[in-house]
Amino acid sequence: MSRHLPPLNWLRSFEAAARHLSFTRAAEELNVTQAAVSQQVKALESRLGIPLFRRVHNRLFLTYAGQAWLPKLRAGFDLLASGTEELHIYDRGASLTVRVPSSFSIQWLVPRLGRFHARYPTIDIRLIALGRAQDVDGAVIDLDIRNGTGDWPGLESVILMRENVFPVCSPQTAAGDRPLREPGDLAGHELLHVGGYREDWPMWFERAGLKDFDVSRGPHFDQSITAIHAAINGMGVVLGRSTLVAGELAAGRLVAPFDIKLAGEDAYWITAPPALGKRPHIVAFRNWLEEEAAAGL
Repeated sequence: MSRHLPPLNWLRSFEAAARHLSFTRAAEELNVTQAAVSQQVKALESRLGIPLFRRVHNRLFLTYAGQAWLPKLRAGFDLLASGTEELHIYDRGASLTVRVPSSFSIQWLVPRLGRFHARYPTIDIRLIALGRAQDVDGAVIDLDIRNGTGDWPGLESVILMRENVFPVCSPQTAAGDRPLREPGDLAGHELLHVGGYREDWPMWFERAGLKDFDVSRGPHFDQSITAIHAAINGMGVVLGRSTLVAGELAAGRLVAPFDIKLAGEDAYWITAPPALGKRPHIVAFRNWLEEEAAAGL
């Protein structure tokens, strides 16, 4: 379908003048004369057959038609700018710095990154992996994956996934000399502890209906990935978080001997400063993350 649109310069002059309510300030922004802006706006009004501005005591106001058209025109300019910027992703490539908890990076993100690269081969991902005990502020990054409540002032947060928490161990531990058939059987096994999470062994034993259970024994770890590999190697039983142990369970390196689960209070969130969150390569990565989380693979 043929589109008979006014010249782009006329539209730009109207949008700038409408935004500033000043031909003079619009001319300064567009680096043209005030007379040029005025002439282009008059030409646009003549083409449309509708007045877009009115003057009252030397002040500039939009007519009702101008007020109704301005947001649609601005949306069109925004879409044009976004589409143009997106072209550069495929032309010259882009880099994206992502900050992510180290256990989540190793257990969930990295095994899937090949699929992102296959879809967007010109976007280079740079990962900054942090342990839970490290400060998540201060680094220059484009996008954060954080574990928490989603309340971080100054950032836009989109939930990625929630998780369940439950005991996991190696198959040999579960079926060994002291087999794990019911929660009480944990009395004969080492409990592995991971610091920094709300959910812990006392909470799980309470959910299982066991009281006066000694949960003080066993080694402590500051990162989930370390405790997971300790469990894989038969060191004991750890409270696994579904996001971090799903791959190990699927591969048979870990098993979940009981059906009792805790719903994690925290979740994984995708966060970014509002000024960065709409850039095409960031939007592409965020959408891909959400697809992967929804697929549950």
